[in-house]
Amino acid sequence: MLTDLPPGERVPLSEVRARPHRWVSRPRLVEVLTDLGLLHDDSAPAIRSWIDRVTSSYAPGFINPVRQWLLVLLNGDTRSRPRSASSIYVYFGCIRPFLDDWAARYDHLREVTRSDVRTALGLLSGSQRATTTSALRSLFRFAKKRGLIFSNPTTGLKGRPADFALLPMADEEIRAIEQLADDLAGRVIIALAADNAARTGAIRGLTLDDLDLANRRITLAGRRQRLGDLSHRALRRWLRHRRTTWPHTSNPHVLISDKTAHGTGPISQQFVSLRMNRTGCSVDRIRKDRILHEALAARADPLHLSLVFGISHSTAARYSAVAEHLLADELDHAPQ
Repeated sequence: MLTDLPPGERVPLSEVRARPHRWVSRPRLVEVLTDLGLLHDDSAPAIRSWIDRVTSSYAPGFINPVRQWLLVLLNGDTRSRPRSASSIYVYFGCIRPFLDDWAARYDHLREVTRSDVRTALGLLSGSQRATTTSALRSLFRFAKKRGLIFSNPTTGLKGRPADFALLPMADEEIRAIEQLADDLAGRVIIALAADNAARTGAIRGLTLDDLDLANRRITLAGRRQRLGDLSHRALRRWLRHRRTTWPHTSNPHVLISDKTAHGTGPISQQFVSLRMNRTGCSVDRIRKDRILHEALAARADPLHLSLVFGISHSTAARYSAVAEHLLADELDHAPQ
């Protein structure tokens, strides 16, 4: 493969695939060339082929705007970052039935009216409606900006979030939580919920063996995770207080009280509730805000949320739907 290769050039992956040898494994050859920095991957990503395939059946008036929109979602542009492949699949999957219907009745995307959009959304509810609304707004906003349509039929159309309980925390809630800074145990509870999206049960059951402060790792509910700076500082301060206050306790749990220090059981639910009630906010509320923050940072990628927090795919989809709604509003209000 390297014979007659000019200096500074790399071997195209397509050439490796086109020149099999009975004594050489092509996957192994790709691995070696990659390690040497001599491989150029000139193959088209699978999602590009998928975009060409799913849009090829439309009339030219639909192919161009829809294909260009999907490519901008994939690659990004000057005003937006690239979306993940899973987000693109979800976006197009939501609106595909309506595009198929409109393409059968119209010759161009510009012929779709506001009435058509309202009729389509009227068949949906909940998170499906919210995600579909965001996808349609994204498509028509892109087409209008590129001059592919005359007017945007989704202007002013608001998609309701899939779950109002997943909206970001208000400034008043955050300030109330900051008032709990003097309580060391409360600070640990808040830090674990804010950093690691820990549930109350996982915080109560946390043991000293679950902590690896030197390597900044923690095991919560059986999942080993990175320990954030906020949690690391809170735990170190609490452990110093714990060692000073109960130097001879045999309780293996990280958080203990005057009652549990004489045994081996975890703190009670009331121990947590009494501290959180003073803030007017629950552990679950902080935990949800943490996951939503990650959903916004990851551009509403449900697979990323499932891997980071160990939540189910359906729960990750709920957070992603709300994040999509918030991100769409952010683009709508961004300065031109």
